[in-house]
Amino acid sequence: MSPCGLGRYFCTAGRGLEPFLAREVRARLGATEVDCVSGKVFFSAAAGPGELRKLRSGERLFLLLKKHSPLAVSRNKGKMLHEIKSLVIEEPRYWLDIISVWRNLHGHEGKKGDVTRENPLALKRKSEEETNTASKRQKTEQERDVSEECQVEAGERCVVPERISDQECRTESSASSEDPSRDSGENCTANEQLSFSFRVSCRCSGAIAKILTSQEIGRAIGVALMKQCGWRADLRDPDLEIFVHLNDIHSVVGIPLFRLPLANREYIKTAGLRSTVAWAMASLAEIRAGAFVLDPMCGLGTILLEAAKEWPEACYWGADISDSQLEGADVNIRTAGLMDKIELLKASVKALPLPSESFDTVISDIPFGKKFKITDDAQLLPDILQEMERVLRVGGTIVLLLSQDLRKRMDGLTTCAGSDSPEAVADGTSETATAKAPSVDENSSSVADGVGESFLSSRQTHFGSLVPDGVYGVSLGKTEAFIYKYRKISAARNR
Repeated sequence: MSPCGLGRYFCTAGRGLEPFLAREVRARLGATEVDCVSGKVFFSAAAGPGELRKLRSGERLFLLLKKHSPLAVSRNKGKMLHEIKSLVIEEPRYWLDIISVWRNLHGHEGKKGDVTRENPLALKRKSEEETNTASKRQKTEQERDVSEECQVEAGERCVVPERISDQECRTESSASSEDPSRDSGENCTANEQLSFSFRVSCRCSGAIAKILTSQEIGRAIGVALMKQCGWRADLRDPDLEIFVHLNDIHSVVGIPLFRLPLANREYIKTAGLRSTVAWAMASLAEIRAGAFVLDPMCGLGTILLEAAKEWPEACYWGADISDSQLEGADVNIRTAGLMDKIELLKASVKALPLPSESFDTVISDIPFGKKFKITDDAQLLPDILQEMERVLRVGGTIVLLLSQDLRKRMDGLTTCAGSDSPEAVADGTSETATAKAPSVDENSSSVADGVGESFLSSRQTHFGSLVPDGVYGVSLGKTEAFIYKYRKISAARNR
């Protein structure tokens, strides 16, 4: 970190959300040197922890220590482990400098318990009760959740048992309790050795994973750090976590800035849709001050919560046919302190008791999958879309989250005026599709110029007044989904 406070970071993201995160760090933090790869966004920013914590489309945030090209793969395990240790460890002074940067970041946050004067390195976990509460909340998320440590990278998927949380699904490996004094010549000086605990979290994929396991790599790095700096390993409650990720794209080493992922929202008591995906959908909706926003299938209200937190000058309505979902949404709204921002009503999305053309934005996660026991959702889609179109004002936007099957049905409802299919913008990981990622400001979000304009003018739906304005592929853990955006250009036709 330079004297002016510019730091180099990286943040993990669900697949397909990288462009949203890249645009967000530029708009929110004034970030420079922004670089996107699958599952991660690297950037430089002169921002404190308070500002960094406000990122809404990322999973976990790290202080970047190293970013190198992929390590050369060798059948000699000993040689490879030596190269990995050389990449991570370097010399004692390097680690002292890095720890100083990390300490300064937390020292400026000013939150009780993060840093103490007696031992500025003692960044302990939250109380056991808080940690358990956060863990339980995380486990209530739908099976569609994106696990931060289990992104698809370079075509490879981390296979995780069901109902495993973000923190649980990564491979955490710690050094054994070998005597660090055996290699005293490499130790830090006595006055630099502190009572300091650490753990190494390692994940490897691609060619290197065929030679070495994450446990072997983590143990080798941990033992080396114990010998070099006299630190002690602590898998459960360390002062510091060291994250190492090795694959065919790059070799990355970082230190998490916060104990819990950014995606863990303290204002959501019971999680539904992944908060990062909900925020991305809201950011596409172009919500402005004074706008009326409707989620006609609101479930637990995650999308409304994310939108109201980011764009509080709008008015939000949520409808659902399920009493239990509405009760959960009400609890979430009260927990977030948004009772004056969000109104709930019980209603079917096929017959909303709302005036025509009364909302500026309609945004919704269309329920799908075994969890919701819906077998005819594709057949219901035309009725759902028609009612959404009815309540939407001319010039307004519709943003929907659709499954693979629903996407096919949606495309079947579309007629072509100048192109054969929306495939050119259907994959959110491609450059053309991600060119339309949103920007963030106080009261609104805008879509970047680019391929979306030609897509908008070249396609027209059977619903006459609605035209497509972008498609984004996103990952929901084991499920692939698509965010569809439509714009209403004229009054709905009578049917």
